[in-house]
Amino acid sequence: MAVELLGGRLMAPSFGSSIYVWGAIITIFMLALSLGYLAGGRYSLHSPSVRRLGLLLLIAAATASPVLFAGEYLLDEISLSIHDPRTGSLLAATALFFVPTFFSGMISPYAVRLLVTDQQTSGRHAGQLYFVSTFGSAAGTLLTSFYLVLLMEVNQILIMLFGISGIIGLVAMFKRTQHA
Repeated sequence: MAVELLGGRLMAPSFGSSIYVWGAIITIFMLALSLGYLAGGRYSLHSPSVRRLGLLLLIAAATASPVLFAGEYLLDEISLSIHDPRTGSLLAATALFFVPTFFSGMISPYAVRLLVTDQQTSGRHAGQLYFVSTFGSAAGTLLTSFYLVLLMEVNQILIMLFGISGIIGLVAMFKRTQHA
């Protein structure tokens, strides 16, 4: 959610902050997440492990790097090439956010697969994971929108967020478990 909020700030200089921009951002995040959930569920069927979950976190963080390094250039090029604000903002949101959000979406169903040990507790484990995920999204949204944007530049916040994901991914990759 924090990245989604910051996406609006990133796109504003090139596309403004109209309903089209926010519609494009929300649509791309929801579409990428839904496809990521589907892919993550399928990926979880083949040799699930904490190490592979860590790899997903690292991939999600790594695929977000174009947002930092080429985002401004890409947004400017798209806004100059496509004059329709609906099409331009949709293409820009897709170019910047689809791939990292897709990989981020794979994480939750994969984590559910690792948590579920039997059918009797599957609902409880899924509910707990989604509670933590949604609560964390709400906390991240408030923290980002009320505090971090006052203290840091957008790119600094993104580096911090991607860094946290990368560190968690590295810890998971090197954690010794019976499933690794």
